[in-house]
Amino acid sequence: MTSDLPSAKVSVIALGLSLGIFFAISFLGCLLLGLVVPDGGMHRPWLQFFPGFEWLTPRSVLLGLLWTQVYGWWTAIVFGSLFNFFAARTGAVR
Repeated sequence: MTSDLPSAKVSVIALGLSLGIFFAISFLGCLLLGLVVPDGGMHRPWLQFFPGFEWLTPRSVLLGLLWTQVYGWWTAIVFGSLFNFFAARTGAVR
């Protein structure tokens, strides 16, 4: 007996690439917004979430992009693995 349900499995690699790029674009967008609105306090979250980050130095921009990849891949590995595990256990995966 075959199921007509679509496969509910997520590709951890595709999710990691997507989240890493999404976080990098968001980070760069926030940096640009910080340049447009310098008194908006855009640097405070980056100081908290990206160890070693200093506002708008070339080294820190690269460091921030590295951290976006770490957070994106960490999220993909944990979320994707958990999703695939529970989808298989509930019978949602063929």
